[in-house]
Amino acid sequence: MIIFNDTVIVEESAHQQWLQWLYETHIPAVMATGYFQSYQVLNVIDSPNEGVTYCVQYHTDSLEKFNSFYTKHLHALQAKQNELFENKFVLFNTLMQTVDRA
Repeated sequence: MIIFNDTVIVEESAHQQWLQWLYETHIPAVMATGYFQSYQVLNVIDSPNEGVTYCVQYHTDSLEKFNSFYTKHLHALQAKQNELFENKFVLFNTLMQTVDRA
């Protein structure tokens, strides 16, 4: 399984609004692309950063599907987040793959 992880550190003053937008707008838009089967949202409880830290993970079964999502959708989705929450968050992405025991 391929996991696309967004780690987002949101200013305390904006995090409730951001979280509402995440669940009502952003996640439905990502899932509507058809490239991911599921997602989960995690709150990083021991983050050393100021603000509130979340990890939003999207699960897909192939690197090809992720690459299509990346090419066709990711930049527009991130641009919308930047427009709505400019200077209120820091974002970094990681791409992971589950490892089966040998």
